[in-house]
Amino acid sequence: MARKTESTPPGEASVEVTEVPVEAETVDAGATEVVSDESITLAVSPATEDLYHRRPEHRGEAPEPAAMLTDDRLIDTSGRYREVPEGFWQRFLYEVSFHSLNVGDSRAVRERKAMDRRISFPFDQGTRFVPVLTRKGGVGKTTVTTLLGMALAEVRDDRVLGIDANPDRGTLAERVVRSTGATVRDVVNLAAGINSFTDFAELVSKDKSRFHVLASDTDPLLSEAFDEDDYNVVADQAARFYSIVLTDCGTGGVHSVMRPPLERADGLVIVSGGSVDEARLASETLTWLEANGHGELAKNAIVALNTATQGTNVVKLDEIEQHFISRVRDVVRIPYDPLLAAGSIVHWESLGPYTREAARELAALVVEGMAEGSGVR
Repeated sequence: MARKTESTPPGEASVEVTEVPVEAETVDAGATEVVSDESITLAVSPATEDLYHRRPEHRGEAPEPAAMLTDDRLIDTSGRYREVPEGFWQRFLYEVSFHSLNVGDSRAVRERKAMDRRISFPFDQGTRFVPVLTRKGGVGKTTVTTLLGMALAEVRDDRVLGIDANPDRGTLAERVVRSTGATVRDVVNLAAGINSFTDFAELVSKDKSRFHVLASDTDPLLSEAFDEDDYNVVADQAARFYSIVLTDCGTGGVHSVMRPPLERADGLVIVSGGSVDEARLASETLTWLEANGHGELAKNAIVALNTATQGTNVVKLDEIEQHFISRVRDVVRIPYDPLLAAGSIVHWESLGPYTREAARELAALVVEGMAEGSGVR
């Protein structure tokens, strides 16, 4: 029982807890559990015990990385904790009901968020390398590299870099607003003095989508071509600061600079045009990879089928797609877009919705292939 003590200050009360013995046999074991101390005996319900003394269900399994503590897993989205719905009618009902009626997002918004989750899947550790390859020029390899990089960078929280590894002059840096005149040659020459991301960031151009681009050599009189040793220096520096590195490779696969991107590759994108000869050369690229020790990499590749090339309108694209499906993991069609056809700076927000959708699907497939650990180095 409780009683007021003599030393209690005016206006306040002091409570003394006296021991109340409880007979064990009087407690229903199915409803409560008795927790005893020397001076206090309390009856605690199983629900309370479960809340404060929850035991791990996966003891003995491999420990989870910190990346597994995602918002979707930890944030309570039920009842009043649900996010404000997106979509005109969904938001309208939410507001007129004074936030008491939350029917969730519209279907389009749910699909967009699902795609975002696919693209933004976190990697445990290390840098993922993805070469973009073709054996024929003019099929949109640099355009596909740009679209893929922007689709990744717009959604992901980590950093995405595109390296123009054409042994001659490449044009990847011309697809974004140039913020520096530095090239891969500057990274090679300054490698010993690059001590932080700030140092490296001064050598790359940065798009609004947060896609970073490292330009190729632009001097036509340069006597020293970009080779495999140079690429390894650049790739080692990039691996210090970026989670995903895309490599815009030169045409063909015989040049020495092609070896290190393929050896480092965790995923692969093969670019094909929509004409007969372009499709054949893309298929021959897969054959070349299989014959040179990269069979698993080829099998896990994604083919970006550029439908904006000449001859596409008279070719059965379904047949080309079916051919590649038999050889690679998946195929994504890149539609015609006048902003891409101009061959100038690409502004992600100005692209057509179907173009952005195709680029995002390509990005999601590339991430999923690397997340499953099926890429081969």
